[in-house]
Amino acid sequence: MGEHGASFDGPSIYDGESENGGSGVIKIAVVAALGGFLFGYDSSVINGANAAITDKFQAGPLELGFTVAAALLGAAAGALLAGRLADKMGRVAVMKIAAVLFFLGALGTGFALNLEMLILFRLVGGFGVGIASVIAPAYIAEIAPASIRGRLGSLQQLAIVTGIAISLMIDYGLAHLAGDSRNELWLGMEAWRWMFLAMAIPAVVYGALALTIPESPRYLIAKHRIPEAKEVLTRLLGPKNIDEKIEKIRKTMERETEPSWKDLRGPSGRIAGIVWVGLLLSVFQQFVGINVIFYYSNVLWEAVGFSESQSFIITVITSIINIATTLIAIASIDKVGRKPLLIIGSLGMTVTLGIMALIFGTATVVNGTPDLNTAVFGSASGIIALFAANLFVVAFGMSWGPVVWVLLGEMFPNRMRAAALSLAAGGQWVANWLITVSFPYLKDLSLGVAYGLYALFALLSFFFVSKWVQETKGRQLEDMQG
Repeated sequence: MGEHGASFDGPSIYDGESENGGSGVIKIAVVAALGGFLFGYDSSVINGANAAITDKFQAGPLELGFTVAAALLGAAAGALLAGRLADKMGRVAVMKIAAVLFFLGALGTGFALNLEMLILFRLVGGFGVGIASVIAPAYIAEIAPASIRGRLGSLQQLAIVTGIAISLMIDYGLAHLAGDSRNELWLGMEAWRWMFLAMAIPAVVYGALALTIPESPRYLIAKHRIPEAKEVLTRLLGPKNIDEKIEKIRKTMERETEPSWKDLRGPSGRIAGIVWVGLLLSVFQQFVGINVIFYYSNVLWEAVGFSESQSFIITVITSIINIATTLIAIASIDKVGRKPLLIIGSLGMTVTLGIMALIFGTATVVNGTPDLNTAVFGSASGIIALFAANLFVVAFGMSWGPVVWVLLGEMFPNRMRAAALSLAAGGQWVANWLITVSFPYLKDLSLGVAYGLYALFALLSFFFVSKWVQETKGRQLEDMQG
């Protein structure tokens, strides 16, 4: 094959075909979704290292906050650039770039000599995160049969939440072995450094496996590499009607100019409506406050009376619940559909966030800490808040977490998919950053106000989905309209 394709000589990871998708398609999707694992790991690894970084580099709250947020800013930049790179170099080539960036980020942060070096390599790793957040859903959508595209697309979110959970467990395990994240562990290096260095292992695995999968057939057709595209599609879908399939794809990708941001415009010359829908899906996914649960959960539960060890256990349990509920989405998305799951999730998030807002809003604040025994449900308020928080994660995990990634990968027309997904993912990272940096201020103002705001966005997301989001279950990518 050409320079961006994998060789078909002998058995390979993508052997297997049928119109419903063989094991080969699943294996390919799993490899692509590994970028999501690194995405989740890189996003959360900083949690266990915060205290040690503060002490090691004498970082104040502002410096520490920027260190945490640097990965999000890098991710936003990476996401915005990923679509152009993917259209120019190919989907698989961009996965390899992401793997290298993850690897460099792991080494740079692990061996950081000062806070500036740590921030720089947080940006590098974040850039890889942003690229992976675009390329995985785009690639999976482009290689998956329509009948199982939702399940395979959901693997991205499963990988993300698994990466978050594994990161938390590794952080805890390394800190436990050393006695504290600040203490030396191996080779004269502190435990917090090994937390970052551990990410190099999955980065190498991801990069190595990216060498074994084929290029997206839709990218190959766009580059007029028809024989290669035919070979890939035959392996993935079987030989039946393959020439008709290629011709249909070719017509939707035919163009006289190079891919650019201009592709986002509709026939009227304005930004296509579907692009705005994708961008708002991304923003709502973050504005319901899901990352507050994962970035600040220990701080939150300690603030309302749980001990540090209890708070950590709650956080780990929450991350496991997130994995379990993502599995529910994977099992149901191609049967129930995308839109019904989003609507159910919006209602569930509105109710659970509303309960948390009510409890925290009615609690008396003593020395800056809410006394939940004085809240609306009396002594039961703490337990009810805990259940509500985890039910919120359930509602998000079986709907907005995985479904948004699936929709972003499949909802756009072929000609604009990479660019539109880049814009939506970039918007998602900016929204993530806004929620992350604003929560400490909102927490000090009032947790009731914070959760009330997230509940409002959850309610607005219900009306948005009901009116503007179109069902894509079972539809071919070539049938998507802008």
